[in-house]
Formats: sequence, structure tokens, C-alpha cells
Amino acid sequence: MSNPFFHKPDLALRRALELESINQSEAALSLLHEVLSSRRHRTWSPTYEQIMMTYLNLCLKLHKSREAKDGLHQYRNLSQSQAPGSLEKVIRYLMEQAELKCAEATKNADSFAEGDVEEHVSPQAILLSTMSTDPGKSQRDSALLLPSLKFLWETYRAVLDILKSNSKLEHVYHSAAVGALRFCRTYKRRTEFRRLCDMLRMHLGNLQKYGSLSPAPDTAADSKSTNGKVRGWEGWTVESIELHLQTRFAQLETASVLHLYTEGFRTVEDIYNILQISHARRKASPNSPPPKAKLMAAYYEKLTTLFWVSENYLFHAFAWYKYYTLCCEFHRGMDEETKQRMASAVLLATLCIPATCAKKSSASATSSPSKQQQHGITSTVEDDIYKEKMARMATLLGFHTRHPTREALLTEIKAKDIMNYVPPYLKELYLLLEENSDPLIMVQQAQPLLEKLRQEVGATNVVTEDEEKKDEVDSSTGSSATLGRYVQPLTSVLLLKLLLNLSAAYHTVTMDHLRDLTSDLKDVTFDQVEKAMVLFTHANISLKIDHRAGCLRFGDPELESEAMRYQLTTLSKELQGLVQSNSSEFKSVSPSSISSTASLYQEVRANLVSEHEAIVERKHLIEARKEELERIAQEKIKEAERQKRAEEAARKAEEDKRLQREQRLREKEKLMKIQKEMEAMEKKKYLQAMGRNVENMTEEEVANIDAAALAKEHADKATKKREDAERKQREAVKRLDYLVRAIRIEELPLIQTAYQQKIKSDKERYEQKVVEKCRRAKLQWEADVKEKEQLQTHDVFKYLSDFESQAMVGRQQIHQKLCRQEDSRAELDAEKGKLQRARQRKEDETKRKILEEQKRKEEEEQARLAAEKAEREAQKAAEEEKRRQAELTRMQNERDRKEKGRYQPPNRSSDERGGSSGGSRYLPPSRRGAPDDRGGSSFDRRGGGYGGGRYEGRQQGGGGGDRWGSRD
Repeated sequence: MSNPFFHKPDLALRRALELESINQSEAALSLLHEVLSSRRHRTWSPTYEQIMMTYLNLCLKLHKSREAKDGLHQYRNLSQSQAPGSLEKVIRYLMEQAELKCAEATKNADSFAEGDVEEHVSPQAILLSTMSTDPGKSQRDSALLLPSLKFLWETYRAVLDILKSNSKLEHVYHSAAVGALRFCRTYKRRTEFRRLCDMLRMHLGNLQKYGSLSPAPDTAADSKSTNGKVRGWEGWTVESIELHLQTRFAQLETASVLHLYTEGFRTVEDIYNILQISHARRKASPNSPPPKAKLMAAYYEKLTTLFWVSENYLFHAFAWYKYYTLCCEFHRGMDEETKQRMASAVLLATLCIPATCAKKSSASATSSPSKQQQHGITSTVEDDIYKEKMARMATLLGFHTRHPTREALLTEIKAKDIMNYVPPYLKELYLLLEENSDPLIMVQQAQPLLEKLRQEVGATNVVTEDEEKKDEVDSSTGSSATLGRYVQPLTSVLLLKLLLNLSAAYHTVTMDHLRDLTSDLKDVTFDQVEKAMVLFTHANISLKIDHRAGCLRFGDPELESEAMRYQLTTLSKELQGLVQSNSSEFKSVSPSSISSTASLYQEVRANLVSEHEAIVERKHLIEARKEELERIAQEKIKEAERQKRAEEAARKAEEDKRLQREQRLREKEKLMKIQKEMEAMEKKKYLQAMGRNVENMTEEEVANIDAAALAKEHADKATKKREDAERKQREAVKRLDYLVRAIRIEELPLIQTAYQQKIKSDKERYEQKVVEKCRRAKLQWEADVKEKEQLQTHDVFKYLSDFESQAMVGRQQIHQKLCRQEDSRAELDAEKGKLQRARQRKEDETKRKILEEQKRKEEEEQARLAAEKAEREAQKAAEEEKRRQAELTRMQNERDRKEKGRYQPPNRSSDERGGSSGGSRYLPPSRRGAPDDRGGSSFDRRGGGYGGGRYEGRQQGGGGGDRWGSRD
């Protein structure tokens, strides 16, 4: 039978409200889910909106996130094309209620005490709470806050999945995305933030891959050319691009708050892809406007915070430069003070870039390969990867160069006249860091400028009226929007500049002199200066700290390279080889030497062939020996590799065993620790039950307590307490018994007196009632007598009897008619019953015959099957007998064949053979025709039942029988 609520949704809504009012929320939820999933009526009506609201309230109440998601999908299919406004209303209602419920759960978790939640916590949560610094808070969060957080997160996921390609409700999609980001930022949900970023990135990739660059046309002819792979997507518009950018800006800000810089850089790539979509759209339709400068300014503003927190000062400075340029473009009414503050931030961010890193990157990018090979310096794989990352990041951020450097940015600042808006003391600081090379007065002159900069508290970001209020970032991240935050990185740059100037002017500097030079830096200790020097050694600075001599030693990395260190030795070897190869040019020539040289050349010509053959032979010999040596070396290498592999395998096996032992030890220690903690919790519970103060006891004191003794003491105290309670109860019962008895003894005469009085008063009241009843009866009798006399005076009784006789005549006629009708009906019922009984007897007889026929057929079938079975068994027995006879024949033939092949002795008389067969073949005594006194066994007369062969008894009829027994 179909559900009646499917036909009328308002009835289903009313029934669900009734079920909810009697605490049957599960049944109400199931009923509404069936109505939403029904395929009978797919036409939207306002009733469905009310049903969906009630359905979502039930899901919120029961924390059914899966059912809520399924209901949203069903309602999306129902109302997406007919009432998208209703879908928006339902989704916003769900998100608002889920956020309110989560905020309420957070408030309850903060206000509840640990004891209120302890009874709802599972043993697994108790074990896990031992690993937490605040187990009470963890338990409260698990019991109260976690279900609401999970429901809110699943709500955001479901909404984003439903509206991922709906152009009509795109603003709702981005509102849900911003809400999910706010959820991750508020509750510090880093894992959910990563999943959310992956989800948004996947949605953007699908729209970028399958969606069109232009909005969907209105005409039917043009609609054929649109891509139908993304349902509900009408193409990229200016509003959709701005919404995607705003969502990514919020995502970027959340990544900086949660310190997830990898996700922040991936978000930058997403923003770059969206900007590329906008650029491609402008190419396709030139009338399309680019993203607003105000929007891009907000983007670079958030990038300044991200790069500052990640301590990437190079891109932080470039982001500040782009932000300043865009603010000057769209915010032309900016006052001079704000413009001066922003220009100061651009200059300070640029000065915070380490100078050596910029020089190194620029030098490695501009130097030619021949020059690098000349000095023996080649770029490593790490340098190439670093340059590629820098170039990619510069491209993604839209900078004007693929190789951003400190010098390029300073050049841009000078070209844009940004220095004109900078305060004078910052100009002095710039000249001091960039143009001053005197290390003796550098720190002394920079200290008052840094102190003045530290006192700057003005905000560096421009906040317009339309922008939303930014969330505050943790103070530990150092992202305060003031100029004073640049003091620390500028101090590091100042120390680096000081060391560079010292290395250019001096080869050795004492530690005391360096301490004097840096003594003006009040907030920097000399230990921090030493740490900075150690870090600066990685920035292409040749610096050695000699603690024994108490000095610093500077040097040139190129001069201290391996090629420069052995340059004179290499030159000496080359000159020595040149002298040995050209020794004749360095000696005087005489006539005798000429003749000896000619004879030497003649001898060489004569021995040229033989020497050539000897050289060739020697060459072959050398090659053979080389091959032999190479073979031996290869064998040694293979043997060494084999041994190495064996040793490696043994070492790996030993390492695996060690790791397994350590793992077992760790698990054992963990179990012991958990056991100890559980024992300590048990002891504390006993101590608290006994009324002792556990807060003032240390872990050692708790561990030293004997658990068995404590449990026994607790049991004894509980027993004693129970016995005292029972004793007090017995005494109270006894006291109450005595009191009740005394009361009853004292109240007995009073009760008797009260009883007598009650009897007396009841008797008097009864007598009064009897007298009053008699009086009323007499008065009634007198009134009746008077009425009777009046009626007799008017002959009323005579007329009454006549009326009764006339009425009875009509009633008798009606009675007789009804009797006749009843008799006819009874006759008809009897006739029908007779026919019915006859039909029933006929049907029973027919059924009986059918059953007998079926039984007869079954018996015949069983008899036929029994006969076939007996026939098969007889046939099987005959076949078995035939096989047995064939086996006997075969074995007899085999035995005869073996007896024919035996050794036959010389011919003897028939008496000696002891048989009557007369043949030349030897027969055993059991097979001979007649018995003989000289041959055979005494058992032959018995028919060979014992001493004969295996099958002889079967042929002679002896008692041995055959193998299978007789079948006759």
C-alpha cells in the first residue's frame, strides 16, 4: 500500500510536526525524507519549502549531516529550475542555524565543568586524554563541541558541492566558501582548510576546463554552441571573476593566519589562473573590463602580510610596491600623511632585503659561462631551482620582471619619485645603508634613526569605507601593520652591511673592536651578533671566527678556491714538463753532435721495422694483460659488490630486528604507561571516594600507594558505613515501634469514647431521617389522592382504556405482519442453507477424488522407481559377477603362464612326481589328481583350504573360500 503522505505534502508536514511534538524525531525525519525523495510529484510549491525547513531543523537536532546533504540534493533537483530563490533561502537558513548551533556548543563547552561531562565520555576518550595537556577541555570538546563542528563542516561541503556550477546562485556559493574559511580560521582547523582549498581548486579547474569564457547566449540558435558538460554554468562574467578573486583573497588571508604558507602559495597560483581567465576573456571580447584596481590592491595588500609572515622580504617589498602603485591609481583622494606612510613602508620593505642575496642572484644571472669556468665557479642544481622558483613566483604575482632583485626595486623607487614622499630621517637611513661605506660610524649614525623608526605607530594599510574589517592576526606572527616592525630586519641588514664594509677595508678585526662598533645597538646583544655572523657566512661572505686569537678573519672566496690555492704548483709542473720535452733547444749545438745525431737517425731507420713489430707484440701483450687485469678487477668488484650486498642485507636485517625490538619496547612502555595511568586514576577515584585531597598529592605519592590495600580500605570503610546505616535504621525502627505502641495504648480509650459518640450521633441522625422520610411520604400520598379524585371527576381513566384498546389493535396487526415476514425469511434461509450444504458436499467429494487420484499416481510412481532401482541393482550385481569371473580367468592365466616359465628338472617317473595327471609340468600337491603317500601335505585331503595357493580353494571347493566370498 502506498504512503498517503506522498500525495499531499502538507499532510506529511503536519504528521512530522506531530511526531516531533511527542519526541519521535527519527520517525519525523524519515517521513520527510521519503516525501522529498518521492518521484511522484516533482512540481515545486511553498509547502516543500516549509517541509525542507522542518527537515533541516530535525537534522540539526539529531546531528544527521548525511541526511541533510541528501535532502539538499533532492531539494536542489526540485527547485533549481522553478524556484532558485527558495533554494537560496533554504541554504542560507541551514548555514545560519548550523553556525548558531556551533557557537552555542562552544559557549556550553566553555561554561560546563569537567564533572558534568565525565559521565558521557567513553573509555577511549579517557585514554586519549592522558596524552593531552588539558584533558578536561579535550573531553568537553569531544562531548559537546565536536558534533556541532562536524555538522557545520559537512554543511559547508554539501553547499559548495551543490552550488559549484550554478551561475544563478554563485554569490551563495562564494558566501558559503567565505563562511567555511571563517570556520577554519576561528576554530584552527588546518586539516579541513587543506581539504577546502583542494575542493575550491578542483571546482575552479572544472570551470576553467569545461566552462566557456563568455556568458551563455539567450537565443536558441546560439545555445547549441555552448559547452554542456557543466550543468547550470552560464560562462565567466565580470561579477563571477570578482567573486572568485574575493574568495581567494579570504583564502589567502586564512592561510597566513593558520601559518599554512604552502596553501598560501597555491592560492596565489589560483589567483593567477583567475587573472589569466580574465585576460583571455578580454582577448575574446575587447569590451570586457579588466579587474578593478581596488580589487587588485586588496590582493597585494594581503600578499604583503603573507610574505611578511613567511619572512620573504624580497616579494614582500615587491608586493608593497604594487600595492602602493594601485592605491595611487584608484584612491586619488588619498591624503599626504597616508601617502607618506605607504611610501615609507615601500622603502623600508626594500631596505629589509639582504644585500648579499640580491648581489649573488644578480651576479649569477648576469655572469657568462666562460667567466664562471675561468674562476672555477659553476651554478649548482639548487641555484637553478631557486632561480626557477623566483621567476615562477614573479610571474604569478604579476611583477614587471622575471628576476626581481633589490637593485631593480630601488631603481623603480627612484624612477617613480617615491623618495620625495619619504620622511627625511628615512632618507638618511637609505643613504647610510646604500652609499655610506665607513664601518666605524655606520652603527652610531643608524641607531638614532632606528629608535625614531621604532616609535612609529601609524598603520601602513589604507582602509576605505567599502572594505570589510580585517581579522586580527596573532601578535606572535609579527604582522602588526606599523612601521616599527621593520626595525629588526633593518638591524640584521645593518649588521650585514657592517661586516661587508669591514671585509672590504680590513683583513682581520678583533672581537673587542667589533663589540665596540655594535655596542650602540641597545636591543641586540653580542651573542645575537655572533649568531648573525654565522648565518651571514652562508650569504657568500668569507668569514672565520678565531676564538683563540679573539678576532675575525675575512677573505675572498675566489682567491681561497682550490684552483687559486694550487696555482703556483701547477705552473711549476707545467714549466718542468716543457723543459724536459724541449731539452735540445736549451743546449749548445756542436759538429760532433751533428754526426752522432745522423748515425743515430740511420740506426733508427734500420731498426724501425723490428721495433715496430716488437711494439705491436708488446702492445698485444699489454692489451692481453690489461684484459686479464680488467677481468680480475671486474671479478673483485663483483665479489666486493656481492659481499657489500650481503653485508647490506645483513645490516638491514639487523636494523629491521633492532627496529622491531624498539617498536616492541615502545609498545610495551606505552602499555605500561597507560596501565600506570589507569591505576593512578583508579587510586585517585578511591581516594576521592574516601574523602582525601588528591590535588595536593604528587604522582610519586599516588604511585607508592598500594592499590589492593587502598581497595580493601575503601571496601572496609564502605562496609562499616553500610553497617552503621543499617544499625541506625534498626534503632530508628525500634524507636518508631515503641512510639507507635505507646501512642496506640494512649489513644485506645479516646478511640472508644469517640466511637460511642459516633454511634450515638449516627443513631440520632438515622431516626431523624426516618421521621423526615415518613413525613415526606405522607405528604406525597395526600397529593396523589387529591390528583386521583380530580381525574375520576373528569372520567380520564375511561378514555384511557379506550385509547389503549384501539392502539393494541394496530400493534397486533403489525405484529402478525412481521411474524409472516419472519417465517418467509426463515424458509428462504433454510432453503439456501440446504443448497449450500449440497454444494459443499459435492466440492468435498470432488476434492477427495482428486486426492485419491494423486495418491494413486504417487504410489505407482514409487513402485516404478523401486522396480527400476531393483533392476539397476540386479544389473550392477551381474556386471560385478562378470568382472569377477573375468578377473579370476585373467589371474588363472597369469598363474599358468608363470608356472610354464619355471625351471623343469630331468624327467622322472610318474610315481616320483606323485600325481596322476601324467604331464611333464610340475604340479603342487594341492593340484594333483590323486593323493600320494610320498608327496604332498597332509592338508591336501582337506581341499587345500590352508596350505594351498591364494585361489586354489575356490576351484577345489575347500574351506578356504575366495577373496570376496561365495555369491551362490
